Formats: sequence, C-alpha cells, structure tokens
Amino acid sequence: MERNLKNVLVISFGFLLLFTAYGGLQSLQSSLNSEEGLGVASLSVLYAALIVSSMFLPPILIKKLGCKWTIAGSMCCYIAFSLGNFYASWYTLIPTSVILGLGGAPLWSAKCTYLTIAGNSYAEKAGKIGKDIINQYFGVFFLIFQSSGIWGNLISSLILSQSSNKVEISEEDLACCGAYDCESNTTNTTALAEPSKSLVYTLLGVYTASGVLAVLLIIIFLDQIKSDQAETEKEIQKTPSFWSTFLATFQQLKDKRQCLLIPLTMYSGFEQGFLAGDYTKTYVTCALGIHYVGYVMICFSAVNSLCSLLFGKISQFTGRKFLFALATNTACIIALLLWKPHSNQLVVFFIFPALWGLSDAIWQTQTNGLYGVLFEKHTEAAFANYRLWESCGFVIAFGYSTTLRVYIKLYILLAVLMLSMVTYGVVEYLEAKRSPGTPAATEKENKGPHTQETRI
Repeated sequence: MERNLKNVLVISFGFLLLFTAYGGLQSLQSSLNSEEGLGVASLSVLYAALIVSSMFLPPILIKKLGCKWTIAGSMCCYIAFSLGNFYASWYTLIPTSVILGLGGAPLWSAKCTYLTIAGNSYAEKAGKIGKDIINQYFGVFFLIFQSSGIWGNLISSLILSQSSNKVEISEEDLACCGAYDCESNTTNTTALAEPSKSLVYTLLGVYTASGVLAVLLIIIFLDQIKSDQAETEKEIQKTPSFWSTFLATFQQLKDKRQCLLIPLTMYSGFEQGFLAGDYTKTYVTCALGIHYVGYVMICFSAVNSLCSLLFGKISQFTGRKFLFALATNTACIIALLLWKPHSNQLVVFFIFPALWGLSDAIWQTQTNGLYGVLFEKHTEAAFANYRLWESCGFVIAFGYSTTLRVYIKLYILLAVLMLSMVTYGVVEYLEAKRSPGTPAATEKENKGPHTQETRI
C-alpha cells in the first residue's frame, strides 16, 4: 500500500508541477503574445494536434515505452512549449504547440492506465474491490492536480506585478476595452501595460524549471510496473486500433442523441476558449494590466474546483436538469455585452470568472455524467466523441479569436448556448419518452462518471 500510494503521489505532484506551468502560460497567451494573434493561434493549433494525437498515439507509445516513460516523454512536450515562449514567433510557438498537442493525449492515457493497473494490483493483493481502490487513487490525484490552476496563475501575477512599466490607462483607452473593443487602441493599451522582457524571461524560467522538476520527479521516483507487465499488455490490447477507434467514433453519430449533444459538447470548448482567450485580454489586461490575469484566473480555478465537488454531491438530490438550468450563463454573456470595464470596478473583474467557474463546473460534471448514462454500452466511442467535439469547440474559439470583434464572439457564444439547451431538451424528451417514470433512469443518472480528463 505504501509503495502504491507513493507512486500515486509522485504522479499527482508531477502533474501539479507540469500544469502549474502550462495553466499559467495558457491564461497569458492572448495577452503576452497578442501581436497578429499569435498566442490564440498557437492554442488553436495545439487543440487541433490533440484531436489527431488522441486518435492513435496513446496505445502505440504506452505499448512501446510503458506508462512511466510515456508520461516522462510526454511531459517533455510541455517543456518544449515553455521554451518556445522565450522567443515567441510563428516559427517557434506553432511547432511547439503541435508538439504539446501530440504529447497531451499519451500523457493523460498513460496516467489513467498506470493508476488503473496500480489500483487493480493492490486490490487483488489486499482482497479489496478494484474500482474502489481506483476511485481512491483518482480522488487523491485530482485533489492535488486541481490546485495547479491556482499556483500557476499566482506565480504569473506575483512576478508580473513587479513591472516598472505600469502606466495609468487613460479614459480614452478604457473606452476601447470590453465587448466593443477598438482594435488599434486595445493593442496599444496592451503594449503600454506589457511587462519588461526580463520579467517575462523570469516567469518563463520558473515555468520551465517547474516542468523539468516534474520530469525528474517521474524519472527518479516513479516505479515502472514490471511485475504487472502482463496486465499492462492486456490493458493495451484492449485499446482499439486507430482505424477501429476512428470508425467507432463516427458510427456513434448514427445515434441521434449523440448528434443532438454535439452543440452542448462544443459549447464547453467555446466557453472555456472565450474566458482564456478573450476575457483575459480585452477585459482584464486592457483595463487593469497583464499582472491581474493570474489573480482573475485563480478566482475561476478555485470556484471551478469547489463547485465541481459540490455539484458532484448534490446532483443526486437535484437531478441534472436543474443544474443545467442553473448553468445557462446567459445573464453573464448579456452583462459582458453591456458592461464597460473600468479600473475602479475591481470586484466586477472577479465576479465574472467566479460565475463562469460555477457554470463550467456544471458543464464538465453533468455533461460527462450524461454521456456515461446515455451511452453506457458504447462508452469508448461516446467519450471519443466528447473529446472530439469539445476540442473542436476550442479550435474554433481560438481560431476566430483574432478575426472577430468581442461582441460578435459573445453573440456566437449566446447562440451556441441557446442551441445547446434546445437540443439538450430534445434529448431529455427522448429519454423520458423511452422510459417514462422509471426510477432506475434517475438513479443511473446520478451515478454518471465525474471526470475532467478531456482537458489538456
């Protein structure tokens, strides 16, 4: 037990160190690399590479390298992205984004496989139920991992707040922040608030060192599961090939419920993409300065983590329909359209990400649970669709980020949200029609899986 727990803690703290760096960098991309939209373009490319990677790379790498070395190698892909930010250009950031995207899927798959095998191995020796031990291991992992959003953003704000380049933003420039941004003035304001190169290099140095520490932690302290090599092989053999996964993913679309859930799944990518790519730049950086981005995103991460735990518990009492109704952040989108951000309204800058975090917690927990309930006989194909369409939402949101005005993006977000609620309502109607008043359906609904594995 001690050895297994040690390995779980090593993986957990390795991921904590790695995503402390990546999470902080992702939040800053639209502000730090705003010229010609390089930052958000790199994130769009990153998620596109993740879609390709998730189709075929994980089983190949895990089979050839084993879980430990797949995790270590994939972590190096994240370090490459940090290094690419030192001299950010189209020739450095786009290739390193592709590398990170390709490494993202094997990293998460190897982590899941390792914890699953370790849990089953200990359960067999201790005479316990495998799924119970596995759930405990994943619980420990997410307890530690979820705090990475806080630490990464805290580091960025603490370092960037040391800037001597802080200037008072004029009323004329403030008028160009928010939904109806004036592109030229906003770019100018961002440039005025930009921290010195030495501070940026310091921040990137800390993030890179954090990634290197994560790799060293895995290489030195994580045990290779040699004694369970046969079980590992069995796990990998169960993993379908690229073509079978590809075909099963699209055959799943024959189910009209899956097609109806596409807007809801894509909305998850759209709303996260807007917060990371647009809110941080045209509201926070424009009106307060880049050093506030980290503090604002800490608020989002903290509320998101707490509400994920809360809604996972209360869904058995409220049901998913009530929670989905609570998450329709229509009011937030309308408020963002009307609000003119000003530096003397500091609290408001934190209220929006807090409400966004609450809503996102519902999207993540309840949509994953909904997929698990509706498609329990085809879970692999269903969750492959989930990853595919959510990633498409990210790609599109980051892709059009540089070409459209913010108010247009908010209207698109509102339209996708409305469409999502309509199609989701149809799915609930079809389910009610299929098994009217069946208590088992409600009970199964509340036991849907709670996972956040779809994020990089």
